[in-house]
Amino acid sequence: MQAEHFTFMRPTLPRDHRCAGDLCNEVPGIESDSTNHRVMEIFSAHRERACLAVLEGDRPIGLINRNIFLSQMSKPFHRELYDKKSCIAFMDKEPLIVDAGMSIEALTFKTVEYGEKALADGFIVTRNGHFAGLGNGLELMAVVAAMQAEKNRQMMQSIEYASVIQRAMLRASREALSSTLGDASLLWEPRDVVGGDFYHFCAYADGWFGAIADCTGHGVPGAFMTLIASSSLTQALAQLGPRNPASLLSAVNRSVKEQLGQVNGLDGTPESDDGLDASFFWFDNATQVLSFAGAHMALHVLHPDAEQLETIAGQRMGVGYVDSHFDYQWSVSRVQMQPASLMFIATDGLIDQIGGPKRIAFGKRKAFETIIAHRNQPSNEICEALQTALAVWQGEQARRDDLTLFCARIQE
Repeated sequence: MQAEHFTFMRPTLPRDHRCAGDLCNEVPGIESDSTNHRVMEIFSAHRERACLAVLEGDRPIGLINRNIFLSQMSKPFHRELYDKKSCIAFMDKEPLIVDAGMSIEALTFKTVEYGEKALADGFIVTRNGHFAGLGNGLELMAVVAAMQAEKNRQMMQSIEYASVIQRAMLRASREALSSTLGDASLLWEPRDVVGGDFYHFCAYADGWFGAIADCTGHGVPGAFMTLIASSSLTQALAQLGPRNPASLLSAVNRSVKEQLGQVNGLDGTPESDDGLDASFFWFDNATQVLSFAGAHMALHVLHPDAEQLETIAGQRMGVGYVDSHFDYQWSVSRVQMQPASLMFIATDGLIDQIGGPKRIAFGKRKAFETIIAHRNQPSNEICEALQTALAVWQGEQARRDDLTLFCARIQE
């Protein structure tokens, strides 16, 4: 008879746990007409057994929890009253019973639905309705944790490889910048492994073009936005050339809105309310004039004889987004640059970072003070000073956003 063999067997589980059957411990149950005295004998002989399935033939009808059973039977006179009675007296008549083919995901939801009882008692596993063995609730949780850890590992590997791609996309701009400007620095720090900030730089015979952009979001969504915006800018440069930053902003705006379904979306409903803030600028070598167009992003200039930075604000219209106009035309601001003048642009990750004793934003004032204090140093040291000041200010606060800093000194 099945109830007479109680050797506890824990099978070697497969590496990939796909169904409840993979967690099934093939242990015997006890017939429903067995006595509580027999249950006591089994629990006494097999101290590792937390539960005992109750069967009618080969079909499970209940589950006896070891601790509950022993607690009941230890009460005064309960041995005398219940020893010879059927074991169904102390069984749980509604245990969690699952088919061996049930997926781990479905089993997890079912276990949570049953609550603490299923975690403590475990669950009964059947095959075609016939008793197969018992599953352990804690073992299930361990498997779920391992599966989640593996998914997270695979996801992080994918994101880390995406970071390689994103950095490779930016490499050409960084190389063009270093070969064109003798004193320029560009700091790009995603909040996560990949980010929503990007930059673009290219040199021409009569000047150079640059762009700093902050796309909606950060992490993976932000990185996808940088691909859309960066490709739109590359196409616009090929069609329009680099010398009119305002026209380029307008072209990128139209492209982003079209690609994100913000114009003539399905059933008139926009598919995405995403976009970017950006600074586009063109420097003419012959005239030493910097032409600038900004969308919610400013350009800051510090001339050699100036005590304070001059701020050229961007226009209050984002690139993309549902509420921006499809045919919006940005305007160009022009600044006559002097030899040794500094130009500086930063995304919101700098001034919006929370920190300090009052847990407030870093702000423009501290950024400008840091730049002025290091104005005579190379641009890379200015960026490093800003980075250090921000880190001290941030302290133990979490990083709020991606960070991009661009600083360049006009050469004589």
